[in-house]
Amino acid sequence: MVKKSIFREYDIRGIVGDELNEQTVKLIGYFLGLRIYEQMDCCVPYVAIGYDARTHSPELFEYLAIGLNASGCKVLNMGMVATGVNYFSNYHTFDGITPSASIMITGSHNPGEYNGFKITIDKKPFFGQDIYALGDSIIANQTKVIYDNPEHKVIDVKTPYIDYIVNQFSHLKGLNHKFIVDCGNGVADTVLTTIFDKLALKYGALYAEPDGSFPNHHPDPSDEHNLEDIKEELKKDEYEFGFAYDGDADRIAFLTKKNNVKGDIMAILFAKTMKNPTVIGEVKCSQIMYDIINSSGGKAVMYKTGHSNLKVKLKELHADLACEVSGHVFFADRYFGYDDAVYATFRLLELIANGMDIDKEISQLPVVYSTEELKVKTTEEVKFAIIDKLKELLKNPPSDFPKIKDIIDVDGVRVIFEDGWGLVRASNTTPILVTRFESTNKDNAALYEKKLNELISEAKK
Repeated sequence: MVKKSIFREYDIRGIVGDELNEQTVKLIGYFLGLRIYEQMDCCVPYVAIGYDARTHSPELFEYLAIGLNASGCKVLNMGMVATGVNYFSNYHTFDGITPSASIMITGSHNPGEYNGFKITIDKKPFFGQDIYALGDSIIANQTKVIYDNPEHKVIDVKTPYIDYIVNQFSHLKGLNHKFIVDCGNGVADTVLTTIFDKLALKYGALYAEPDGSFPNHHPDPSDEHNLEDIKEELKKDEYEFGFAYDGDADRIAFLTKKNNVKGDIMAILFAKTMKNPTVIGEVKCSQIMYDIINSSGGKAVMYKTGHSNLKVKLKELHADLACEVSGHVFFADRYFGYDDAVYATFRLLELIANGMDIDKEISQLPVVYSTEELKVKTTEEVKFAIIDKLKELLKNPPSDFPKIKDIIDVDGVRVIFEDGWGLVRASNTTPILVTRFESTNKDNAALYEKKLNELISEAKK
């Protein structure tokens, strides 16, 4: 039986064998292929597929290709690639063929038993209601028989991608700074160190070999525990700074000897190099980011969390840059407007090459006390209902609740207090609520966390 829960806001994702099995994936390929036909004004659409290092990714590729072929689409196989390389395929021609769509088979930072599909059609993310409608069609036709035809054409996307990055950042050649990278046994190094070598950069590498069993640590750099090894390397005099990547290399962590530079702080640094930029942040971003960019001639816009949401908003506003705290960074300035941690690596190296002292820049920012993303376990069935109840409770909060100045509900609830804010939102990918708190006063940051958590407990009853 096809499970509705695999069809999520930004992508399709589930446990392989249980939720993503042969019949389900063939059906996904078939009905997605029909939608690609509907959206593209062409005779025969070509769909470019790449996959991450997970052991079951090649098997899912075959099932997906069978479904796509049955729909009348033709399949291009780019093999194991980083997600940014997958997106790159939508902007290039291979043996006279320009893909109409791309699919990245990846479980991203989820545990090893998970996998999924990130979908792009006509250079735009396929997400939200489109994914839910696709799921409804599949569930209504889940007994459909799809005959095996895994035919595909192999294409090389990595070579033109490498050449593109080397050309764009040729001015970094021979950069006199040494750094360390942690690829987490994901797919970053399907291209990364080749580019480093072509640019004659000085670097060290941890866990560069793709290995879907992730034998060294989980490939999620937003979890501090997964950064322990690279932090140990940075204690040595040998390296000045470092980069870490998630499993499919669309998220980056940037570390100096003093700071773990989150995505919203990266956005401040990048915005300094742009003239009057428009920058889109998500609801988890620090208020510092919005205030500094807005007061420096730029325009900072708060929007929903999620790579698909931010890519769409980036194009809608003709913005220069978008970011998530977790390390998704989207450049429309000099790039194609999607999240690519490999590309972001070279934009960060460029800042350093141009003389920016990262730690000094960060030390000059206003002091705030922020929590990491704190997770509250719940279930897929009730997580959004809890947010709705929380909104109602905030209309008439307890008498000892901190004074509310405003509530932003673009994505969950961001409660604005006198000198800070607290956020509660339902994750679109896992059965949790995500919270974050920030204040210019350390005690108040703790107070906001305590009082909002009390309301969450009430909303869960």
